Order: sequence, then C-alpha cells, then structure tokens
Amino acid sequence: MFISEAFAQATDAAPGGLGGGLGGLGGLAQFAPLVLIFVVFYFLLIRPQQKKMKQHREMVSQLKRGDRVVTSGGIVGTVTKVVSDTEVQVEIAENVRVRVIRSSITDIVAKTEPASNGNAKEETAKGE
Repeated sequence: MFISEAFAQATDAAPGGLGGGLGGLGGLAQFAPLVLIFVVFYFLLIRPQQKKMKQHREMVSQLKRGDRVVTSGGIVGTVTKVVSDTEVQVEIAENVRVRVIRSSITDIVAKTEPASNGNAKEETAKGE
C-alpha cells in the first residue's frame, strides 16, 4: 500500500548486479575466496604435513640393529632385531625385549655406525 509500483519495478534484474553481458563473472567471483582459502591451507598445513610424514617414513625405513630409539609411548630402547618391514624388536631393559610397530617409533636418539672393514680386522686381531 505504501510502496509505489514505480519503485518496485525500478530494481535491476541482471544476475550479479554487474550489467547485462557480465553476469557469469559474478558467479566466478563468488568462488574466488574459497579457492584462495584452499591454496593458503595447502601451503601452510597440507604440504608441510606431507613433508614431515615423508621424513618420518624415511627415518623408520632406515632403522637397523643397534639404533637407540624412542617410541610414541616415550619408551627408550635399543633395536636388537629387524623382524619385518613393519616390526622391530626393541630391548627396553636388560633381557626385556618387545616387538614394536615401526610407525610407532618417533625418534632415533643415536644411530650406530656401520663397521668398516679395517676396524673389524683390527678388533679381531686384538681379541686373539
């Protein structure tokens, strides 16, 4: 009653409010913030997490006998045997050995050095 018919008919019917031919650009502009948020999340969260997981996989795959390790439960022990691709045997106290899933090892405290041929021969000569 109080709104005149001329005022109600004066609104623009073009989608996006940009005029006749640019209506499709308005839909694309609505998704630009979502795309920008995804890009920021990828570079700040997803990519660093993938890099960290890759480093952990490499560390766990290089485990060998004699390495001192820390498990996800906080137990420190020495790898006594590599059982399989997924398990290692860890000595956590004298004559106490447990089998641990490789992925639960969080850190290698001390790596053992591979014995070189020269040192091994000298040690056997001393023992005789």
